[in-house]
Amino acid sequence: MAEMVEGLEHSLVPLLQFVRLLIEAAAAFWILVGVAYAITGMVSAHIHQRFDSFRPVRLRFSRYLSLALEFQLAADILSTTIAPTFDELGRLAIVAVIRTGLNVFLSKEMKEEREGILHQEQPVEARPADSVFHPVAPPVARA
Repeated sequence: MAEMVEGLEHSLVPLLQFVRLLIEAAAAFWILVGVAYAITGMVSAHIHQRFDSFRPVRLRFSRYLSLALEFQLAADILSTTIAPTFDELGRLAIVAVIRTGLNVFLSKEMKEEREGILHQEQPVEARPADSVFHPVAPPVARA
């Protein structure tokens, strides 16, 4: 029975390596798609002199990077599914923490960017009173 399980393990290794390669290729593909959109958006904004439209470009690019990080993490997890060593598990833990941390910060930045874009799109009347710019200073009370 143990020999059969070992034989099955050894036959699955090439398949899992191939699947891992496909997942890593998907991650690279989505990074390239994100880069293409970012370059296109930046060039278009620059040509049309719309420098305020860089934020949506960064937001979209961050989404692609976040997606690619998820794919890369999945590939790393897959690589340790069959008979992992402590060294491989330690390496996976470190990589998972780094990639998850990057993803958390990317998500936070995307949320801030999204809120900034929504805030800019709101008409002044719809914004909270404390965010409206008042060019005239309030009167000073004299004693």
